[in-house]
Amino acid sequence: MTPSQPSRLAYIDWMRGLACLLMFQTHCYDSWLGGSARKTTFFMWSQLGGTLPAPLFLFLAGVSFALVVEKLRHKGLAPSQIARTTIRRGAEIFALALLFRLQEFLIAWGWAPWSDLLRVDVLNIIGVSMILMGIVCWAVLSRFPDSRHRLPLIGATAGVALAISLLTPPLWTTWRPRWLPWPIESYINGVHNLGKPQAWLFPVFPWTAFAFAGLAIGFILLSERMRNHENQFFALLGAGGLGLIFLARWFEAGPWHWYAVDDFWHTSPNFFLIRAGILMVIFSAVYAWCKWGLGQRGFSPLAQLGQTSLLVYWVHIEFVYGRFSILPKRAVGIRTASLGLLAIFVSMLLLSMMRTRLKFRRLAGASSRDSHAMVHRANS
Repeated sequence: MTPSQPSRLAYIDWMRGLACLLMFQTHCYDSWLGGSARKTTFFMWSQLGGTLPAPLFLFLAGVSFALVVEKLRHKGLAPSQIARTTIRRGAEIFALALLFRLQEFLIAWGWAPWSDLLRVDVLNIIGVSMILMGIVCWAVLSRFPDSRHRLPLIGATAGVALAISLLTPPLWTTWRPRWLPWPIESYINGVHNLGKPQAWLFPVFPWTAFAFAGLAIGFILLSERMRNHENQFFALLGAGGLGLIFLARWFEAGPWHWYAVDDFWHTSPNFFLIRAGILMVIFSAVYAWCKWGLGQRGFSPLAQLGQTSLLVYWVHIEFVYGRFSILPKRAVGIRTASLGLLAIFVSMLLLSMMRTRLKFRRLAGASSRDSHAMVHRANS
């Protein structure tokens, strides 16, 4: 890698860090602002920004998944072996999500409803998305094993993303699988135990569409032609994202009505396309920042947070929404909540740096032990 060419991990870490920052501000203002502060334009824009963190995390899970699949393919692994490896990782993330829900329930013992244990949150759906992506990749690779051609993978994953988006409105309304137990149905449409789909949950429809969109873009990025013309790829990606936004707005403004119930902000395929376009523009902008800006010069707080996004997600929730919230909930103004946000950001950054340092020391210690062992064997 030349100094002017950013590593893929660098701009992925930057995007994850940006998602963490947007997540912090959304959660903090939502949890702490109270009274008239919740009726301000400031709060409205804060929560509008909150529509991006979950799509960003899922989109990046898809891009990272493509990197893993390509790495395993280059090692010569069979499609079934790739599927086992990737699906197992998705199952591990899903198990962590269940553990997180159990932790939150135990900490909030006495005032949290038992149904919180079965809530479909963003970490749950990241795990489920990885399992589904592993299944789709296995199916495509089994049918098209030639590692030189990624077009079947790109077409299949982009098609799945579009299909999930198009099926979301009826699965939330006229095609609701009411015959399923609510904990299972909740993974389809977020119904939970409340009798109707809930917009604050993260079911398969529509959320996994963002992961499959990221997977398709990841496979395009890893193609031989795009690796040799990365600048052009990201320029086209940003332009394509803008085009997708305008196309979706045109569809939304048109006279077409394809669904019995139209809910733009929660289930509309047009809203999915708009957010997918925004993600593509952000991805392009972050790449440009990492290559021509300050993205790889010195220490970057966002890149640091991106390296430990699971940890900071796990920890910050309790200090914002949980029993140990650092500020009273729905009781403070914008200034106080902003100071609380700064405190959360700095503390999570310090936690992230500590985690990275501990990991580095452990790896360095393991490397040192391996070196000593090699020297000992050489001298024996």
